Amino acid sequence: MSRTDLASQNCTLARTIELIGDAWTLMVLRELFLGERRFDALLRQTGASPHILSQRLKRLENEGVLRRETYTTHPPRHDYRLTPKGRDLWPVIVTMKQWGDSWLEAGDTPVAIIHKDCGRTVIPHVTCPDCGEPMTARDAVPRLSPEFTAERAAARKQA
Repeated sequence: MSRTDLASQNCTLARTIELIGDAWTLMVLRELFLGERRFDALLRQTGASPHILSQRLKRLENEGVLRRETYTTHPPRHDYRLTPKGRDLWPVIVTMKQWGDSWLEAGDTPVAIIHKDCGRTVIPHVTCPDCGEPMTARDAVPRLSPEFTAERAAARKQA
């Protein structure tokens, strides 16, 4: 299956993976959430080549995840800022960070997420929006749409 196939799937997770499931894109998002805004800083902090970084920034801009703002015209230079669509990726990034802290880190976390209001360290978790109970994968049951069920059935037939 190609990445193009992911973009056309009914599954929103597959389409999300196609958009942000690339290591360089995730590194760009990490840096934007850490407060970097400028191309040169993103280049240094991600380790991406200028060509790869430029491609990822253009894609994220075209998809409405970030916007480019000119801060000087001679030479032309831009800041990159997350849009509301981009800021909605924050739970994804901090949850991935938390997983890495739990399963890949030996020692203290390299980045602590601190709640501005109370100063306490935040550890992300999923809760039911109605009853407020914490949830794990064992507490959830997937309900597939008819379209996604049909797409999965068609994929089984191809195998």
